[in-house]
Amino acid sequence: MQRCIQLARKGEGFTNPNPMVGAVIVHNNRIIGEGYHRQHGTAHAEVNAIASVKDKSLLTASTMYVSLEPCAHHGHTPPCAELIISREIPRVVVAVTDPNPKVAGKGIEMMRKSGIDVSVGMLAGEAREQNRIFFVNHLCNRPYIILKWAQSMDGFMDLHRTSLEGKSPVRISNSITHSIVHKFRTQVQGIIVGTNTALLDNPQLTSRKWFGTHPTRIVIDRENRIPPGAALFDGTTPTIIFTASVPDSSWQYKQTKHIVIDFSKDTNTQILDSLYIEGIHSLLVEGGAKLLSSFIDTALWDEAFIERSGKRLLSGVKAPDIQGEITDTKKYLDSVQFYIKSKISRNIL
Repeated sequence: MQRCIQLARKGEGFTNPNPMVGAVIVHNNRIIGEGYHRQHGTAHAEVNAIASVKDKSLLTASTMYVSLEPCAHHGHTPPCAELIISREIPRVVVAVTDPNPKVAGKGIEMMRKSGIDVSVGMLAGEAREQNRIFFVNHLCNRPYIILKWAQSMDGFMDLHRTSLEGKSPVRISNSITHSIVHKFRTQVQGIIVGTNTALLDNPQLTSRKWFGTHPTRIVIDRENRIPPGAALFDGTTPTIIFTASVPDSSWQYKQTKHIVIDFSKDTNTQILDSLYIEGIHSLLVEGGAKLLSSFIDTALWDEAFIERSGKRLLSGVKAPDIQGEITDTKKYLDSVQFYIKSKISRNIL
């Protein structure tokens, strides 16, 4: 099962919104086949594992290990449970059941009714953790939310600036952590900033410094203050704008969608509901401080990556206050990165 989880990780960033899954087939204590879900819309882990077995006659005396319950419904591919049954594999070991209502035990039930010996629960915690985005999606019906910011040693994110000054933001991240941020971006489907961040920083919000796909860029612009010439609207990557009204000049924006929300009500919930409908199941919140704090204050976050630099700013924009379980710390040159988990998603997983 450890090998299943190891294989599944190879699909990270490519299987969204599907889960990462690995499968291993064992005959007489020897691995004869293995596979993983490589990309959304392509063959699942179980299919690839079975296809890799050279002598298919051994399947009828083998055990399949899989890190997530085999599917029981028709999607982009046929049900994996049916394939396992047709291949007469006598025993299947599943790490954890699938939270998707279309599966949710149906695959296990289907196999057991066909006489297959199915056991569930091996390395369940590790398997849930690996697919924490997928589990939160189906259990909470919202995107998985990751907060990210860098702060100085004395707790500031930036100096106070105005759009009229045209000053660049203070560089807090170092060369290594800056690249790691771009790696984060390849692992999520959406990245969001507020109006002030878009106006002051003119960010691209792409993953240009790491191999992988760019996330959908999302910006909150209630009064349509961000000019069409901003980097966010260069037409290279799909962009969503949450606004109070669609501007008459919306035709100028390429690969851009305006979504109207009611700013007199809870905007974060409206944004998350809309993004989930748009198929964005993981969201990286990059700033600014006001937007980050709004997600923290409403307990709408699952994990946070906070970089604390050795630099001191003495004054400026105060970093948000956050409470959670620090599950990991890493040091990169003069910076320390803290990985924090929300109690809410911790209880789910």
